[in-house]
Amino acid sequence: MGWVYINGEFYPEEEAKISVFDHGFFYGDGVFEGIRAYNGRIFRFDEHIDRLYDSAKAILLEIPMTKDEMKKAIIECLRRNGLRDAYIRPIVTRGVGDLGLDPRKCKKPTVIIITREWGKMYGDLYERGLHAVSVGVRRISPAALVVNVKSLNYLNNILGKIEANVKGADEAIFLDDNGYICEGSGDNIFVVKKGKIYTPPALLSLRGITREVVFELCERLGYDLKEQNISLFDLYTADEVFVTGTAAEIAPVTKIDGRVIGNGKVGAITKRLMEEFEKLTQEEGTPIYED
Repeated sequence: MGWVYINGEFYPEEEAKISVFDHGFFYGDGVFEGIRAYNGRIFRFDEHIDRLYDSAKAILLEIPMTKDEMKKAIIECLRRNGLRDAYIRPIVTRGVGDLGLDPRKCKKPTVIIITREWGKMYGDLYERGLHAVSVGVRRISPAALVVNVKSLNYLNNILGKIEANVKGADEAIFLDDNGYICEGSGDNIFVVKKGKIYTPPALLSLRGITREVVFELCERLGYDLKEQNISLFDLYTADEVFVTGTAAEIAPVTKIDGRVIGNGKVGAITKRLMEEFEKLTQEEGTPIYED
């Protein structure tokens, strides 16, 4: 049995409840984060908390606790659940309102923290590679909804994932209305060609924390990394393709729309980045438990 934090209190999982009138439930009106803990340390804790609060600010949602209070609550939730390797999900909704849309009817935001033991998201696919497919569902235009807000409104992503499931693939690849690559259903995309690495600009995709770590690793390892628009042609003809995300970490993609990527095996650059990322997660982070 695990413990869940809701508005300053801890509840057993089966007793953790919110109102059916909560706007997070009604309208997806809220924000969240996905954070990882490895070996008793929370990886890139400050960056994730900053992104949570930036997302809230962007939708005019005032989180009713300071960043330090949020971090302390997350650490306490991990301790109560006795976790060292975990996935952490802080959620902030607009709170309880009425059946109408008006957020002014929501007097107090709801804060929820869920922590769960978490291993490798894709299992043995890290050795074999994922099969991805491009989907007909297009990424929402930033003129309609700012993708860099990590909001509870994930229906666009879910519809893409459903299409990938129907097609028997492991992951979906979203394109924009101009046919350029955006991201996966829950991860950023990178292409390797002739030793150089490319990734789409973070305008139509989330500014991933793991994405930023890859930027840092590439600089340290001497890899040439560039942000630019990429197309399906670039994916199909790439030497290597990989995706990044907090849940996915760094995962290789070896087949896209039936096309074998490179030689069909995990590429050397992808493998090196995966190894260096794993080292980093074991060495750095905010301690959960006092020594």
